[in-house]
Amino acid sequence: MKIGLLLCDHIADRFRHIEGDYPEMFGRLFLPHVPDLELIPYDICNDQWPETLDLCDAFMTTGSRLSVYDDIPWLRTFKTFVREMRQAEKPFIGICFGHQMMAQALGGRVSKADYGWGVSVHPIEILRREAWMCPFRSVVNLQYMHQDQVVEMPQDSVLLGRSDHCPIAMFRIGRTMLGIQAHPEFDRNYVDALLEDRIERIGKDRVADARARLDIPADSSLIAGWIVEFLSHWNADLRSA
Repeated sequence: MKIGLLLCDHIADRFRHIEGDYPEMFGRLFLPHVPDLELIPYDICNDQWPETLDLCDAFMTTGSRLSVYDDIPWLRTFKTFVREMRQAEKPFIGICFGHQMMAQALGGRVSKADYGWGVSVHPIEILRREAWMCPFRSVVNLQYMHQDQVVEMPQDSVLLGRSDHCPIAMFRIGRTMLGIQAHPEFDRNYVDALLEDRIERIGKDRVADARARLDIPADSSLIAGWIVEFLSHWNADLRSA
């Protein structure tokens, strides 16, 4: 399976000793589920784009420190790229920032969360059981790290999961686009380092609460399996890849 990883940011140099950069994080997450995975990074935040959609079986995003509504040239290009994927029914997995761009580009809305920062492990209630959610679990735990979130889904979206702090935690559009606000690629040590680094912005009380939940086991591998099943469930080409 050939997945294009759309790099919307990079891990800061001072943190790379923990998990590496995004390609290493996503590689560790998905290789146990797809041994023949070919993960192709595209540095889109530095304006390096796939020449055509056909170069990969599917595309997936990283997170970003930016907001999808920022007026930056590469973000405008990204919005157009998401619309092109939707029109072509190209499989797309939006993680955090990509989840938000999927909404923003296709008629939904993203804004700062009233709750403030969503950080550390939170449970996600799965609202709709789908065939690719195998094995199924009605509640999954994942790491979060965000200020913005989707507040309105695009028309024809299907809400799949919610968290107490994030009512639109997981949704899909059609059979090829899946958005997840959380970070299945993050481990607890990296999130802990981010909490320490951002303590003044997040707030000491919220960081203390977040650290109390850091050691709750995250269901990252389960979600990685769901993503692989989502990609292959609807696509005969990926099933045979």
